[in-house]
Amino acid sequence: MVFLNYDYQDQDQNWSGSSRAPAANNSDKEIETDFFALGLQYMFNYNWGVEAEVPYDYRTFRTADNAGNLLTRHWSQLGDIRLRGIYTGLFPDLSAGVTLGVKLPTGSFTFDPDIVDRDTQLGTGSTDILLGGFYRNNLTKDGKLDWFAQAELDVPALIQDQYRPGLELDAAAGVYYKGLSLGRLRITPIAQMIFSERTSDSGANAASPVASGYQRLLLSPGMEFDIHPVKIYADAEFPVYQNFSGNQLAAPVLFKVSIAFMF
Repeated sequence: MVFLNYDYQDQDQNWSGSSRAPAANNSDKEIETDFFALGLQYMFNYNWGVEAEVPYDYRTFRTADNAGNLLTRHWSQLGDIRLRGIYTGLFPDLSAGVTLGVKLPTGSFTFDPDIVDRDTQLGTGSTDILLGGFYRNNLTKDGKLDWFAQAELDVPALIQDQYRPGLELDAAAGVYYKGLSLGRLRITPIAQMIFSERTSDSGANAASPVASGYQRLLLSPGMEFDIHPVKIYADAEFPVYQNFSGNQLAAPVLFKVSIAFMF
């Protein structure tokens, strides 16, 4: 499978703890990002496969200097490449599997460092270990309503320039209905909950360890359209609970679109 993912978020709300906070409490005002990722997943057989994901990102960052002047920076670049191995043979029906991978420090973390802090750079500078797992099964006997759960832990292992990003856990669980079709077009509504937790950054070049780290729960309605060999998926992700350390910028909604070609 070859796929192209697009994610968009506009972080323009200041949060502290579990509630919105005055914008004046945070010198950073907005982080708007378009994330693109070109990927390839190849299964050697029913049990074993590999996946590569190459991101390219566009970011706009607005912050205030010590005199209160608003500064704006725009830049785009290659992000941090992710490589994973996939094993789906934990059960005979291939319903569960694990992934093991690495995130490479291919993205730059040195764009205009006097203005852009390390935690706002598009590259982290770290080499991370990626540990994941997934499971799916039927909810109804007719096989039309299924559920799934998946999680991945991102553990920074090797760092550069005295900056260690926080450890991150991303997990999701949801249901999807497979009983809709229009001719060859199969339509699959999906509803999921997404949970993320990230610990605080550390190191001498962490701009503000006190203002990093969070827990977040999102509700995400989505839809997949499948007309073989093409699949298109889109969703919106709405935060229902957020808890940020210090003052941090948050987005009121996140968007995702994915186009995949099976071969």
